[in-house]
Amino acid sequence: MGVPDLLLLIIAAFAGGAFGAAVGALPAFCFTGFMVIAGQAVAILRGSIVGQLGELGADGLATGVTGAIAFGPVFGPHISFAGGAAAAAYAAKSDGMYEPDDGDYHPAKDIAYALGTRPDILAVGGLFGIFGMVVRQVSGGLALPWDPIALGVVLSAAAHRVVFGYPLIGAGSRNILDMSPFENGEKRVATDGGSGEATTDGGVAESYRLAVEPWLPHQYRWANVAMIGLVAGLLGGWIALQTGSAFLGFGISAASLTFLNLGVEKIPVTHHMTLPASTAALAVFGGAPELGTMAAVVAILVAGVFGAYGALIGEVVQRVFYAHSDTHFDPPAAAIVVATLTVFILAVVGVFGGTSWVPALGMV
Repeated sequence: MGVPDLLLLIIAAFAGGAFGAAVGALPAFCFTGFMVIAGQAVAILRGSIVGQLGELGADGLATGVTGAIAFGPVFGPHISFAGGAAAAAYAAKSDGMYEPDDGDYHPAKDIAYALGTRPDILAVGGLFGIFGMVVRQVSGGLALPWDPIALGVVLSAAAHRVVFGYPLIGAGSRNILDMSPFENGEKRVATDGGSGEATTDGGVAESYRLAVEPWLPHQYRWANVAMIGLVAGLLGGWIALQTGSAFLGFGISAASLTFLNLGVEKIPVTHHMTLPASTAALAVFGGAPELGTMAAVVAILVAGVFGAYGALIGEVVQRVFYAHSDTHFDPPAAAIVVATLTVFILAVVGVFGGTSWVPALGMV
């Protein structure tokens, strides 16, 4: 990549991160979904899906709707979503967020909240947009064997916690995987990350916050998570087999979060299920198997397994890195990193016929 292209990417990444802060991380990600749908639909209609998937390669600036817009500086999750999440973490410590009510999560976790136009908040979003872009470019340039965009989201979340003084995990002495305090309505106190104040009798007042804050209150029970993962995985596999696209199912999942952002209750989050599933369906035989064959049946079943796998990884991540801390650490992004790395490993050991779009260190 030449210097002009690099400068162009840095400038655009700053703007993309600032835009994610202005509109909110989750609304920005919903736009990612719509643009992926648009880009993949155009590619399918042109009959050039293989060429379009090449947009995710490491060479030069991406072109086309999917690569340059949906996964680029405008709506790339490593830029706009990660920048918005970092800006929320900053705003919560600088009078840029609302006062929480009793039972609310920490305001820094509110990725649906649009942060508006305050220059310092937008600047934070922009700087973390650049950070996410650098992570993606380095990971993609080295062909490291996972989704470089998801890696950018994960490392950005860890970075904003360190930079702004939030705990990386924050569980204290609690069992990190135990969600029962949430079910029992237990509140935090000052010693475990709450904001309780000492009382006149020497006790400690309860915080407004719950002791444990699951990422999705309607989507954390193991059996429920596995079931929605299986269902979303099977659908992601079907979409991939019918279209040849590993990303269309992801786009549909991401776009569906518009309803969650609008307050519709119990909308499941599934993009960390559909993307691994679609990828696995196209990787298991080294490409899309012919429809009407047993290979296609095997591929869709593998997709179902990977959907459940991504869902359960996401649940583990939310219990470790989200439920006990104060800012948004994205379970789907971490699950996608692990699941795509698994696709690579299975290809290297000969179980899968390829890695689909996942970078492979030149080994597959």
